[in-house]
Amino acid sequence: MGGPLTAIHWIFLAITVAILVLLILRKEIVLFCLIGIFIVGLVFTGNIITSVQIMFNAVMTSAAELLGIAVVISLITAMSKGLAEIGADELMIRPLTKIVRNRTSAFFVIGFAMLIFAWFLWPSPAVALIGAMLLPVALKVGIPALWAAVAMNLFGHGLGLSTDFFIQGAPSITARAAGIDVSALMRATLPIWAVFGVVTIGVAFYLFRKEMKTIPVVKLDEADAAMEQKTFSMLGRVMSVVTPLAFVGCVVAMLVFGLRGGDATALIGGVALIITVIITLFKGNFLQSCEDISDWYREGFRFAMKIFAPVFVIAAFFFLGTDNVSLDIMGEGFPNILNDFGFALAGAVPLGRVSIAIVQSVIGVLTGLDGSGFSTLPIMGSLADTLTVASNLSTEYLAALGQVVEVAVGGGTIIPWGVIPVAAICGVSATDLARKNLIPVMCGIGAATIAAMFLL
Repeated sequence: MGGPLTAIHWIFLAITVAILVLLILRKEIVLFCLIGIFIVGLVFTGNIITSVQIMFNAVMTSAAELLGIAVVISLITAMSKGLAEIGADELMIRPLTKIVRNRTSAFFVIGFAMLIFAWFLWPSPAVALIGAMLLPVALKVGIPALWAAVAMNLFGHGLGLSTDFFIQGAPSITARAAGIDVSALMRATLPIWAVFGVVTIGVAFYLFRKEMKTIPVVKLDEADAAMEQKTFSMLGRVMSVVTPLAFVGCVVAMLVFGLRGGDATALIGGVALIITVIITLFKGNFLQSCEDISDWYREGFRFAMKIFAPVFVIAAFFFLGTDNVSLDIMGEGFPNILNDFGFALAGAVPLGRVSIAIVQSVIGVLTGLDGSGFSTLPIMGSLADTLTVASNLSTEYLAALGQVVEVAVGGGTIIPWGVIPVAAICGVSATDLARKNLIPVMCGIGAATIAAMFLL
């Protein structure tokens, strides 16, 4: 049972509401999270010095919880830099150009290539890779650049980033905030993601086909001569085969040995390190390669920290709401805020499958409006824990719904400033791209919410 609601509970709630308002207004929320940590600490301890220390300890604890994911993203980004240096990235994707023979195949080849590379290499490097290699081929068969961008966006940032099954960055953050196991969350994500994906892509493809009826058909000529004549080093050719096989091996190892969470992340990170080292050793000009690998890791960590810097602070505040991490920050006697609110809410308002699923989706859309993708995932995990704590409903499915919705919106599909990378690589307007994505994504969110109502 939940405990009584105290001043700490209401302060936490007030700060949370203020954060949601800021998100709706498209403002940054880091400042309010820091203020919230200080105020909660001051009310709990009554000591200003201790409260100041709590601010630091909260961020440090949050960073310690999430650092592994930030590091593995850094390592994979660095590896992708090395692969690009030897042309292996281009070779890995070149076979896909052979099956792009018409607009339909172009739409789905671009989309599924983006999905796979987003899962394994993260969407940002995948955008550059897919844009450079497949966009010219797609344009040859007459698919407009805007629709190529839609396919990249919906498959990569909509379907890939919102699940993040391989690197497990998103589910690790959500699961930690919800107090559940990462593998349980990913299992719960599958049916919700499948419904979201089928509806989103189905609606987008219908709109695409409808628009294509007004544009003359273009037949694809033979592969571009310049592309065929381009030469690659033996190392590039070897690594273009070894790299995908290595990561397929990781997936097999995870299934065979039951590797999950930190163990799976460690395996992926280790393989990325080995691949980067191999590239460095055999790239040629060893002394220069020693400089190159340092540059790759600087860029990789710079990219990851740019994503996770605000996440560390935001998660620090929302971790105060659960007893999973809050006791490490505050010490004994600190209330389980979200648990207490959950029981109080359940006693005051009839919370059923329908209302809970709708609330989670609406908050997911609102928190996604900042366009950051990951920074507000702790909110979704904490909210799932709060809304299901006093019921027999599934925290895993509700957290999965919140994660898919929040990342699909904020990770870069319907927020103009979130789709800029894809828009830039395709040479289209970010606003036009976000507008094209809006109807398919909202239909997918609606379908996923309905599916969650039955799964809860």
